[in-house]
Amino acid sequence: MNALGNWQTTLYTASTWVLPVIFAITFHEAAHGFIANRFGDDTALRAGRISFNPLKHVDGFGTIVLPALLILLRSPFLFGYAKPVPVNFNRLRPLRAGMVVVAAAGPVMNILLAIVSSLLFYGVDWMPPTSARWAGENLVHSIQLNAVLCVFNMLPLPPLDGGRVAVGLLPRALALPLARIEPYGIMILLLFLFILPSIGNQAGMDLNILGHVIAGPTAALIGFVLLVTGQGG
Repeated sequence: MNALGNWQTTLYTASTWVLPVIFAITFHEAAHGFIANRFGDDTALRAGRISFNPLKHVDGFGTIVLPALLILLRSPFLFGYAKPVPVNFNRLRPLRAGMVVVAAAGPVMNILLAIVSSLLFYGVDWMPPTSARWAGENLVHSIQLNAVLCVFNMLPLPPLDGGRVAVGLLPRALALPLARIEPYGIMILLLFLFILPSIGNQAGMDLNILGHVIAGPTAALIGFVLLVTGQGG
């Protein structure tokens, strides 16, 4: 395949990921803000972040550049993030229950989006063949991406949602040390997402530890979504 053909293939592939990424990230963040408001914190509401307008949530690097780089590098999984919705956890009532439910709202929204995407498959056969192929690939990617985001975000590491759920559920003696990890959480994630796999590639070793950790639960979640929507076979 010539260079033009390669670029056409890359652009087509990218076009089947754009909408799934935008919907997954936008709805995930909006869910956090909506639930926080229900538990007494209107910070996100006042900041205009309880919105399904993607422009309110897009992060230049995390929503656009990072997923594009992963597509171009033919990464085995796609990852991205939006601007975090501002939440003042001290205003949540009750505090610990509010923290758990607000943090879990984003991953739960991703599960709902995966279910909706699977249900929309029933309409693909009614579309013209070319459009059906493109729409079908969007829906497949939506299911995959939302499953990955749900599982990834539920890892018990602050500032991920799972870390905040753990802080809200654990006894204080365990919750406080875990909460103190939050300033270093992103660095830990970058280590496992990029640095260790890169070192492993250079050394001829498989150091994609995080990929292996989330692979099983992600496959199980996709299987659950297909089962409840009647798409499993």
